[in-house]
Amino acid sequence: MKKEKKEKNMRPAEQKPKKRLFNVETRFGYTMHEVWRYKLSYVLVAPFFILFTIFTLIPLIASTVLSFTYFNFLNPPVFTGWDNYVYLFVDDPLFLKAFNNTMFYAFIVGPVGYIASYFFAWFINQIPTRVRPFYVLAFYAPSLTAGVAMSVVWLVMFADDSQGYLNSILIQMGLIYEPIQWLKDVNLIMPVIIIISLWSSLGTGFLSFVAGFTNVDRDLYDAAAVDGVVSRFQRLIYIDIPQTMPQLLFAAILQITGAFTVGAISQQIVGHPSPEDAGLTIMLHLSDYSGQRFELGYASAIAVVLTGIIILLGRTAFKVFGEKE
Repeated sequence: MKKEKKEKNMRPAEQKPKKRLFNVETRFGYTMHEVWRYKLSYVLVAPFFILFTIFTLIPLIASTVLSFTYFNFLNPPVFTGWDNYVYLFVDDPLFLKAFNNTMFYAFIVGPVGYIASYFFAWFINQIPTRVRPFYVLAFYAPSLTAGVAMSVVWLVMFADDSQGYLNSILIQMGLIYEPIQWLKDVNLIMPVIIIISLWSSLGTGFLSFVAGFTNVDRDLYDAAAVDGVVSRFQRLIYIDIPQTMPQLLFAAILQITGAFTVGAISQQIVGHPSPEDAGLTIMLHLSDYSGQRFELGYASAIAVVLTGIIILLGRTAFKVFGEKE
């Protein structure tokens, strides 16, 4: 009892400081102290970081290491230095063809699909609330049914004979006299792939835009009206775009990733290999070396280059749409 009473009567200056688990005077100790301090938050985000490390970070590091080796999946990797990258940029004409096709596709489908997603989300935001879900479903549905629609609709639409929908319509209108080889003409293969991709480009990014417009504070419109911002275009420029910057960044990352990893659409429409490799993309070239030839070292080099392009453009998107300090 006397000991407890004595401790209670101690002045604050005389009380012993709370013992810390880590030495906060060092950078590592301070970091570990902060981690321990917010340990519950780290526990909550741990599942994501564990899955990210296992399925993204470790494979990325492994691919980078394997890109400097010759590895055929049967024998141990053999270090070859920069040989894979030299062959990739100097001696592999198919990679250069795939690179050009991917760039042509990405710089059309990426921006056009991105702007279309934002425009249609903005358009839906202007109509009455009770009918918005029907419009959202109508615009979003093509991205869900793209695989089925490609085989049922688009292959018939762009069929190379006179029974194809597009050829039949053009012949009946007298615009052509012979069926156009939409899926065999090397000059038309990539435009056809781009058209189909744009049709199904309103995906997750489009939904994020719809959610972003829904969450815009309506009081901002009333406050802006006092300053003369009354037209819908003015509201879009001065209110909607600044308020939907997080969605613009999220959709930009998705659009960049999707545009540069295209491959399935080309394979389903014109097959792989396509006529004169007119539909060859970097992803198809990568899958050819990894899944068919089992040259995993060279395939890893292709993957590293593709990842570098995506990261570079992703950082650019962060600079444009990220929060400014």
